[in-house]
Formats: sequence, C-alpha cells, structure tokens
Amino acid sequence: MNGFLTEIVHGTPLENTSELARWQATAQRVTIARDHWGVPHVSGKTDADAVFGLLYAQAEDDFPRVEMNYINALGRLAEIEGESEIWRDLRMKLFIQPAQLKIQYAKSPVWLKQLMNAFADGLNFYLHTHPEVKPKLITHFEPWMALAFSEGSIGGDIESINLKQLEALYGRVPLTLGAAKADQIAVLDDAQVMPEPRGSNGFALAPKLTADGHALLWINPHTSFYFRPEVHVASAQGLNAYGAVTWGQFFVYQGFNQYNGWMHTSNAADVIDEFALKVEQKGDRYFYWYEGRLRPLQAIQHALPYKSTQGEAVRMITTYASHHGPVIRAENGQWIAIQLMNTPMQALMQSYLRTKTRDFKSFARVMDLRANSSNNTVYADRDGNIAYFHGNFVPRRNPKLDWTRPVDGSLRSADWQELHPVKDIIQLLNPSNGWIQNTNNWPFSAAGTDSPRITTFPKYMWTNAENARGLHAVKVLKNAKNVDLDSMIRLAYDNELTAFESLLPALFKAYDAAPEPMLAAQIASLRNWDYRASLSSTPTSLAIYWAQDLVQVHAAEARKQQIPVLDLLPNLPGPALLSALQRATQRLQDDFGNWQTAWGEINRFQRLSGDIHAGFDDSKPSWPVPFASGNWGSLAAFGQVSKQTTKRIYGDRGNSFVAAVSFGTRVKAKSILAGGVSSDPTSPHFNDQGEMYSKAQFKDVLFYPEDIAKHTQRHYHPGQ
Repeated sequence: MNGFLTEIVHGTPLENTSELARWQATAQRVTIARDHWGVPHVSGKTDADAVFGLLYAQAEDDFPRVEMNYINALGRLAEIEGESEIWRDLRMKLFIQPAQLKIQYAKSPVWLKQLMNAFADGLNFYLHTHPEVKPKLITHFEPWMALAFSEGSIGGDIESINLKQLEALYGRVPLTLGAAKADQIAVLDDAQVMPEPRGSNGFALAPKLTADGHALLWINPHTSFYFRPEVHVASAQGLNAYGAVTWGQFFVYQGFNQYNGWMHTSNAADVIDEFALKVEQKGDRYFYWYEGRLRPLQAIQHALPYKSTQGEAVRMITTYASHHGPVIRAENGQWIAIQLMNTPMQALMQSYLRTKTRDFKSFARVMDLRANSSNNTVYADRDGNIAYFHGNFVPRRNPKLDWTRPVDGSLRSADWQELHPVKDIIQLLNPSNGWIQNTNNWPFSAAGTDSPRITTFPKYMWTNAENARGLHAVKVLKNAKNVDLDSMIRLAYDNELTAFESLLPALFKAYDAAPEPMLAAQIASLRNWDYRASLSSTPTSLAIYWAQDLVQVHAAEARKQQIPVLDLLPNLPGPALLSALQRATQRLQDDFGNWQTAWGEINRFQRLSGDIHAGFDDSKPSWPVPFASGNWGSLAAFGQVSKQTTKRIYGDRGNSFVAAVSFGTRVKAKSILAGGVSSDPTSPHFNDQGEMYSKAQFKDVLFYPEDIAKHTQRHYHPGQ
C-alpha cells in the first residue's frame, strides 16, 4: 500500500478504543429521520454532531459516489483505473497536495476543525458498522480531506486545464521548450462538440410579484442527475439547512434555511487566467523572463501511483511553476502558466457559513470571504429581499489587457492585484422590476431594464454572452404576477425552445431560395411549429435532430472562428442547412421508421442501476420526457452527455434536484429529484420520483419537525 493515506483494512486490528468510543458517543447525539421519500432529516446537538450524521446518511445512500469524489479530488484515480488516468491525477495535484492541506487544517479555526473531524468520523463510523462495504481505495477518511473538496462542483476551476495539452508538455522526456502551434493546440482539444450546459437556472421574485406577498426562489441546478442528493440537516446550534449537497460534503450547496435561500449558477466572472512565459534552459534548470530578469521556475516532483498488471506502480513527473501558477502547456514556443483561486480553508468556511445566515446582511458578510470562484449567486429571504452576485472571487487586473487570451507573463503590469471588494463586483439588490434571473448567461439581462450596465464594469468581470435560456427566462419573468409555488414551477418548465427562433428562419430562407420537393413536408411541419416541445410534437424531434446534425458537422468551423456554434449556424450557406435537414430526416426514418416521430417516443428518463457510469437500454422501461436540452433554450434542461449507444435519447444531465421556495414567517417549498435519493436498485427510493420527475410533478418539502414526524418511515441513530 502506498503512504498517501493511513489505510485501515477491515479484518485487521480495528480502530483504537478511544476513536470507536468517540464515534459511538457522537452517534447517540444524532438522529436520522427518513421520510416517505427516503430524504434524510439529520439532527444533532451540535453542528459537528449534525455533520457526523449527514455524512453517515450520505454513505448509506451512495458510498461509492462519496468515495469517488474524494478519489478524484485527491488525484488518485489512476490507483484504481490504471495509468490512463495519470494526467487527470496530475492536474489535480498541481493544486491539491495532502501535505499542504494538512497545514491548512492545522491553521483552521477550532469550529471548522470540529466540522472536519466530524466529517471524517461520520464516514469512518459508517465503514466500521458496514464491513460488507468494500471501498475501492479509501478505507479511512482523514479530516483534512474535506479541504480537497471545498466547493460544490468537484474539480471546479481545475478542470478547465486540458489533459491532452498537459500530457503533451510533461509526457516528453526530457522536456523541450514549447514549440506547439496554435492549430496543434486546437487538435488537442478533447471537449465535446456542444456539451449539455454545465450550469443552472436561478430565479428570484420579489413580494410584489407573488401571490402571498413573500419572496420566491427557484433552485434549479443542471448537473449529472445523481451528482447531488436531497438532504435536511439541523442542530441545536442554529443549523437548519435543506437542499442539495454534493456527495461527501458537509454543507448544503444549493438550498435554504428558515430565513433565506441561495442558488448558485456556474460561469461567473473571468477568474482563471493564463500567462505566456518566455522560458530558457540552463543545464537541467528552467528560467523565465520577468521584468527584464531571469527567474527560476519552481520544479515540483510528483509521485503518481497507478494500478498496473504487476500491481501498484509509481510514475514520477516533475512539473514547473512561475509566480503566476503552474505551467500547463506549451504554445507557440512559450510555456503557459495558469492562475486560479486556491484558498481551500476560506472556501470551505464560506460554503458552510452561508447555510447559517439569517438575513441579507449576514449573507453579505459571508460573501466578503471572497472564496467562491466558480459561481454566481441568486438570493431571496423572508424579509422580502432578492439579490444577485455575479461571481465572488474577482482579482483586480489591468483592464487594458485581453484576459480572454494568455497575457505576457514577463510584465509586472499583467500580475493579479488584490481582490475586488464584493461591493465592486456586478450585483443587484431588490431591482424595481421585481425579478432576477441567471442561466449561466451574462449579467446584463438579469433584471430586464433594471439590469447592470455593460459599460460600468471591466470586461474580465463577465465572460459569457447571452444564451437561449436567458432569452427564454426574460420572456416568462417579465410578465410574472401573483406567482405561487405551483405557478413558479409552471413558469420554470415553460416549454418553448427559444434557440429555434433564430435558427429556423435561415432554413426557411434557404428552402424558399431553392425549393426541394423531398423536403416540402418537413419544411411545412417546421413552419407550423410553435417552437414548443411536447410529448406528442413531431416538429420538436425534427428540429432537434436537424440542429444536432449541424452542430456535429460545423462545430470545428465555429471553434476556428472562436464563436459559439449556435451563432454560426444561421449564417451557414443554404445548401448546408438543407443537407442537414435531409440527414436528420433519414436518421429519424432509420431509427424510428418515420421522420414524423413524436418527441416523447424519443426523449426518455430511465434509471437501471446505481453505477456511476450507468448505461441505457431501449428494451427496458422508461418514461417520456417533454423538456429538452438547455442548448435549445429549454429552461427545464434534459440532455444526454454520455455517448449515445441507443436509438432513443436518455437524459443524464440537466434538472437534477429542483425546488421552489417561498419565504414567509413559515417556509413553504416543493421539490423533485431525478430518480430518488438511493443508489441501491433494491431500495424503494431508487426510482420512486422517476415518473414524477418526467412529468414535473413536485412533492411537498418536509421542513418543520411536526411535518417530518407525520411522514417519518424510519427514525434511528447512526450505527443502528
């Protein structure tokens, strides 16, 4: 066994007596009430007790995902998957090193240490009481590990580093100074053609637009379906949070308490920057130019264990870093270094403390930690406030430089400065229109005419342009009034596919210029379509298959022009648009026997196993789903990221945990979860929400003790 972690194997001398006694004593201070949906309502005397119970409950529902998140976060995937994952592990280890995390743990405030201790204890007690569970790798969790996974999206900013480019640089022995050309870099790009948006929708309505005069919050993460379970965790020290928690974390990432709620959407400010370094080699050392002088690059040696046919092997790789950050690739004769947020202690503090805020003032104080780099935040509270923050961690930079490309790392003027105070970032508080929206789009439509002004902020404070979901959200929110939980759900599931408003006119123009009799019926069908997806709609199927074909064929061209592929499509030559329609027609004909196939026959929800990489089967039961990929403007997103091996489309990313919350003196909420809370196919809660999910039928959230008690199916202490 490697020395990375302290390993304890079931069947060898068990945990020492004092450790076991501590676990057992904590367990007696914790209760878990499972309601009729299997949702765990965890309560403890202290926050640490509640964290202990929360991690124990998560492990009950899906220990493999808990463990896998930490295997990934710690850069240890190759130890179970083999040498092919070396570069993914190296990417994580450029920033996450156990020795450094242990130092951070030692420096953490007492209250945070207590939570991290409870995190590890809860998981270790689960493994102790479940000897039949055989971890893939981590048989004992350490408190400092919580710092490896301190935000809700594992890997977060680090995953922006291209693995093939990383390998192209460090896979050479000996290293050569970068000679890669820009066109070679493009070839190395292993991103999907047009992936399902890794983002979310967040809406907030002010009291003047709601039926009961209370602020409403729409919580709508778009993640892989089983990435976050639904939980409720409370303590006698004031913790009382409900919502989505990412497997293995001890804070509710997107959710609410009795006072306020927070919804995070991905893709905020530009907080990941690259620096081009002019590098020289002298002997076996590397230097880079900075302000007219050579500085030595820091050499860091990494031991990367991996599974081989002969057992465990180790590969040694030396990486290099400038004062900007680690070198991640070579391009045009230069090395490119990357700089991003790496403050795990502050990030973990902010992630947890926001769940205990009581009003906007206290929430804003937590935002002042400025340790959330990957999210925007949509907010609402029982005082009637609604708010929006476009990012949180935003370094001050030279506004004269183009931060969308690598900047000259030899100049002091390109260095990051101090962080912008929160008051300076793009934000909204109680806009007069009464609504706020973000769909991973730019912030300049967040509140209609009351949105922030684009000329007011430096370009690096925003990166994404408008998107189809953003256009759609504005449409439905600008006329909102007398909204309650049910009408909020209907509003957020509005079935228009807004992207086709700009895509289809170009097709019609092409057809009118050169009519093709074989496409006459298809064009007529699309002309008569109202751009709305439904189970019975055949134009929905044809339009989506046509657009998918265009994206596959022309994505490389869009990348070359450095524009979003959907912006390119309407400007394609007419013959290209018509040829794609012919191919889409043929594909539908081949797969389903008729190009006029209803969308509900194609688009399905299916859950067959609890495996992390579960497959799909056209011969097995599934439910039809009317909503579609967020790429086409569907607010309720439902897309397939895994490689399609079936004729039907089976969603695996998009709406996952979804909730509507009303903040009165008594919180009211409704929610739905893709499938169910358990990953065990034999559990009644494996797929008990599947059909409801497919129909957008929400359940009542059980938040108060008296309501939980009425619907509790099991009440127990951890270990019972």
